[in-house]
Amino acid sequence: MAEQLDYFVTLLSPWSYLGHRAFLDMAARHGAVVRTRPVRIFDLFGEVGALPLAQRPPVRQAYRLIELQRVREQRGLPLNLRPKFYPCDIALADRTVIALIAQGHDPQAYMADAFAALWANEQDLADRATLATLLSAHGFDAEAVLALADAPQTHATHQDNTRAAIDAGLPGLPGYVRDGEPFWGQDRIDLLDAALRSGRAPYRAG
Repeated sequence: MAEQLDYFVTLLSPWSYLGHRAFLDMAARHGAVVRTRPVRIFDLFGEVGALPLAQRPPVRQAYRLIELQRVREQRGLPLNLRPKFYPCDIALADRTVIALIAQGHDPQAYMADAFAALWANEQDLADRATLATLLSAHGFDAEAVLALADAPQTHATHQDNTRAAIDAGLPGLPGYVRDGEPFWGQDRIDLLDAALRSGRAPYRAG
């Protein structure tokens, strides 16, 4: 039976962008089923005691910029360290991913382009027209997707995903959960890979 991996994510996160393809490729090698679950990142931060970037001490902000350069090189992806439209209100963009899943579509290629739009191409993911262009480029009915993204059930799923990430013990994003065991950060993909290869039982906190 194929393993199921919950993929907790937001398009606002550079770490989610940098780990997106690496995670999906790893999951595909194992034949794992990926359940993509966009999260309200600042709600998660509020629950777990994490700080938004602007509120972190200067030394942590500076170290983040160094680490982004390392991982950018490691993954071979373009990334602006200070993109024009970061931070932005990412809620609608994240809900378009939920809407695509609800319509039965695979959102991963769209997500890759949406990540790149924000982090490499200086595009505003808070702008409906930008999202419509990205959706249309992947052959989706942009108007229908955006309408569903605004629907109450999509907002509810967004909240449910956020609660699930918190309950899973994830301190931030991206997060991957295998059989109840959380893996936080794109730098934990190798550890998740090893767990899948070994087939070991999940680790627990208690």
